[in-house]
Amino acid sequence: MSTDVGAPIIDIEGLSLAYERDGRRNVILQELDLAIPRGQFLVIVGESGVGKSTLLRVLIDLATPSSGTVTLNTDPNNRTPMALVFQDARLLPWRRVLSNVAFGLERMGMAKSERCERAQAMLSLVGLGDLGQRWPHQLSGGQRQRVALARALAVEPEVLLMDEPFSALDSFTREGLQDEVQRIQQKTCKTVLFVTHDIDEAVYLADRVVVLAGSPGRIAADVSIDLARPRQRRDAALVEAARTLRAELSRRSADL
Repeated sequence: MSTDVGAPIIDIEGLSLAYERDGRRNVILQELDLAIPRGQFLVIVGESGVGKSTLLRVLIDLATPSSGTVTLNTDPNNRTPMALVFQDARLLPWRRVLSNVAFGLERMGMAKSERCERAQAMLSLVGLGDLGQRWPHQLSGGQRQRVALARALAVEPEVLLMDEPFSALDSFTREGLQDEVQRIQQKTCKTVLFVTHDIDEAVYLADRVVVLAGSPGRIAADVSIDLARPRQRRDAALVEAARTLRAELSRRSADL
């Protein structure tokens, strides 16, 4: 497939996912339609168990939909068009930080010198350029998540998937990493799909918020956040956007 810069980088049509358990059919996602433009910071928000993480797993081929299609308009020469950052950093404890960041590059067959150079550049991008020789256990929780982000960026994905990456962190660290992700996305112009259950986080980060709700999960709202960057957390427009989104979520969820 050739890359069409005018087409959505991800186009989801009629996507449903169900599985059988104990003779019963459990439907997780139902009839999702979603087109994601290239370079957009899209946040998927919803309550636990609604299928947010499942959707990311479908996109990265860790789960197979029961019906519908996912079309990727990515570079056919890119072996890793998507990379996923999990809630926990999942660093390899027997590898130093620099080696953890370079891990995905080894599977691509890249020469060692080039791997180290790119891994070091990604560590610098996330603000950890001087910590490459530390072990994972020597890092704070926020630093480990930065390393996980650097590892994902190292393989040069066109789409960055982030599955509640800051939910286990304290509020001070979480806000710092939110700012960092915004800065990196603005610098690299990557498409980001960010999953959270936190509406304030969603509004602060997003160009667009998609709300999943119901059982099975369906799109309950699709809202543009047309606020200038950089954003101020206590800005009246941001607070009002969060209030409006909460009201919309409550109204739409009641209808499902």
